[in-house]
Amino acid sequence: MTSANTPDQSILFTNVRIFDSTGSDPYEGEVLVEGERIAEVRKGTGDLPREGARVIDGQGKFLMSGLCDAHTHFSWVNSADLPGLGTMGVEEHTLLCARSAQTYIDSGYTMCVGAAAAKPRLDVVIRNAINAGQIPGPRYLANCQEIAVTGGALVKGITAFADGPEEMRKAVRRNVDLGADLVKLSMSGEEITGNQHAEDNYFSDEETLAAVTEAHRRGLRVCSHARSGESVKMSLRNGVDIIYHASFTDEEGLDMLEEQKDRIFVAPGLNWLVATLHDAEAFGYPPEAAEAAGYQHELDCAIEALKKMKERGIRVLPGGDYGFAWTPHGTYARDLQHFVELLEFSPKDTLLAATALGGQIMRMPDDLGQVKAGFYADMILIDGDPLEDITILQDQSKIVGIMKNGAFHKDPGSGQSARPSTLSETHRGTPIPA
Repeated sequence: MTSANTPDQSILFTNVRIFDSTGSDPYEGEVLVEGERIAEVRKGTGDLPREGARVIDGQGKFLMSGLCDAHTHFSWVNSADLPGLGTMGVEEHTLLCARSAQTYIDSGYTMCVGAAAAKPRLDVVIRNAINAGQIPGPRYLANCQEIAVTGGALVKGITAFADGPEEMRKAVRRNVDLGADLVKLSMSGEEITGNQHAEDNYFSDEETLAAVTEAHRRGLRVCSHARSGESVKMSLRNGVDIIYHASFTDEEGLDMLEEQKDRIFVAPGLNWLVATLHDAEAFGYPPEAAEAAGYQHELDCAIEALKKMKERGIRVLPGGDYGFAWTPHGTYARDLQHFVELLEFSPKDTLLAATALGGQIMRMPDDLGQVKAGFYADMILIDGDPLEDITILQDQSKIVGIMKNGAFHKDPGSGQSARPSTLSETHRGTPIPA
């Protein structure tokens, strides 16, 4: 749980290797935290004032910004029965969402972007509780239920429906009224459904433009479940801000992404594809079924497209679709491993995508995602070097310190640790990622 250091207490990290997410290589140094923010960052040791400060001797450990998951579902609760999430009691569901939020921060994630909730207000309630200090969790941008057209829902019971431009405007206004930060459009299919395919597209340009225009008018951003090449291009033609998946992006789509690279973000959610192919057999979906459904083909296409996006300077962020039975909460950093092993990102570029780009997608590029004077003191202290072994971030025990807003969630000096958080599976059935 968060420690009780007072707002005027200074904390000095000394004898640490600082990865500041500015593009520099790690360096030995010190970081002074005053209140909620980083006051100073210095190379070397012994230069920053110690009087009145609590000193944390990092003993050479790795200090970096907290991580960002760019495609978060608090209300997917390790379930293999997404339709059951629609009928679960709201009280029970809220408690499980709170546990999801704690699991994220226990895992070193201090920034998360909501990518749809199973019930209209779940994300908003959890975000507000985190902001009020009632429960532990990351900084969070809340979404509501994803919006689909008739015949285009991946899971009817957790979906809001709208057809035509005027209904899209009304659906967006409902998100505004509920207090959301984002709107999610479910534009393409998903192979595991058996009848709605990843290369389908269900929206029209008119519907997409109406949703985006209304959202932007009211200060909300729009994200899209867009696996098909056409859904990616439709998203780009009409001003969608965050594209999820983008597996079948073609050359025309890549050109459009490059033209808009200073505006758009892509969060592919690779672990869903990998885990569906390799980890789902225990839940009744063996590898041969996943391959027959097209998941290996989609993974191959996604890898090719995402490598090209990296070459073109498009902002690609890790994270996404955790909370299914075979992509359980607490395994979020598997995406970082996939970036290195499948997309051929360097470990350094992967960490930059998970930190500095996180600050950008959170709309706080001058406040979050870097270890830099003036930024919020959202940092993690690691017993090991993720630049040498990116998988170390999958081990909660190696993340020995977690700080958010200048207060320790996991204290490296007192032995106080956040309780490891795991969610037990609650339902079996067929999960469908959104």
